[in-house]
Amino acid sequence: MNPLSIRLKLTAWYFAVLIVTFVLFGIVAFFAMQQGIETTVDEGLRDQVSGIQELMRNVQPEGPEKLEEELREHSEVRAEGDFSQISDGEGHWLFRSQLMRRFDIPLHDAGKPSYYDIEIKSLPLRILASEVHLGGQTYVVQVAAPMDDFYDALDHFKWVLLLFSPFLLALASAGGYWMSRRALTPFDEITQAARNINSRNLSSRLTVPQSGDELQRLSETLNGMLERLDAAFKRITQFTADASHELRTPVALMRTTAELSLRKSRSESEYHEALTQILGDLEKTSVLVERLMLLGRADVGVETLARAPVNLGDSLREACEKGRTLAAAKQIIIREQIASKPVVVAGDTHAVYRLFLILLDNAVKYTPPGGQISVSLTSGPDFAVIEVQDTGIGIGAADLPHIFERFYRADRARSRELGGAGLGLSIARWIAEAHGGSIHVQSTLGAGSVFQVRLPV
Repeated sequence: MNPLSIRLKLTAWYFAVLIVTFVLFGIVAFFAMQQGIETTVDEGLRDQVSGIQELMRNVQPEGPEKLEEELREHSEVRAEGDFSQISDGEGHWLFRSQLMRRFDIPLHDAGKPSYYDIEIKSLPLRILASEVHLGGQTYVVQVAAPMDDFYDALDHFKWVLLLFSPFLLALASAGGYWMSRRALTPFDEITQAARNINSRNLSSRLTVPQSGDELQRLSETLNGMLERLDAAFKRITQFTADASHELRTPVALMRTTAELSLRKSRSESEYHEALTQILGDLEKTSVLVERLMLLGRADVGVETLARAPVNLGDSLREACEKGRTLAAAKQIIIREQIASKPVVVAGDTHAVYRLFLILLDNAVKYTPPGGQISVSLTSGPDFAVIEVQDTGIGIGAADLPHIFERFYRADRARSRELGGAGLGLSIARWIAEAHGGSIHVQSTLGAGSVFQVRLPV
């Protein structure tokens, strides 16, 4: 079963809301009209009672005969529309209009003005009964108004609502479907444009309408996502190409060495030399593969750090001892300026040590024999600052923005000769950022470099 489209769901919700609205409107309108009719009729009845009371007040002193005569004349003036009758306190009729006698409206005991509805001979009537006190006598005045015309109007209004509401609902729903279809058309265009974007044209972007609404924000969000996907895809493609290139060279060297060794019989020393060369290339390749796996796991969030309190001073001193071993062959001096008090961060001891060793190894590789490397550790209120400064060959201004990129080497020939694959600084940046810190470099070609690491204490 295919799910309903958004436009059909919107139309269904719109239809449901309209039904509820129409039902509530019809009920409220019907009872409001009924209440309005009753209020109008009640006002007319009160005016009629007031008129009779005024007439009785003026004529009553002249005697019952005069009162009955005036009431009869008053009734004749109202002609066929007069529903009125008056009785004394003992229930004797003083006056009954012709209509009251015809429908035989019973006497009502009215302690206070009261309205009530009755139906006599299929004629609905609304009656007001009220007591009148004149000259020490109590009279009951009853006036009535026929409600058949009003009820016919209410009934007509009810049928108008019942008959026209479905038509209006259908018309409004059709309009709602048209509006939802028109409103969702740009989303269909976005869907089609997004469907046409694949790995071969990730640089394509959606057209962003300058409407300032959700549609513009959606287009901008999707374009942002495409930009990130495009950048990630380019990084993966470049990473794959660079890794293939880096692995191809040592594999080709090992294969060539093995093929040459097997072409003819050789002495034990020659085989030993060939195997030694292959072993050296294998060690370099193993280090490269290990670093590639580390960066790959970091990219997908699999590589995690074992957090624990780490004394940066101890890790840095340990790295300097290893660095001196590397620097001894080139007569490079490593000087330390490490704070005596403990500088503790929450981090991975092995990863922090590896970060320091990468910077020292990088400084030793690119510092000429007889040079100098200075290592310092200082602590502030929020960050610990580690600096590794060398007197090496330096980095050109054009290369500085790229040295932390994978497989990037400022001097490829010199880097390959020194055994670098261009992954060490990428790993160093990942370790620093994984600890909530950062790494920066300042360098001048031919005047050495300064690498600065900031880690939150």
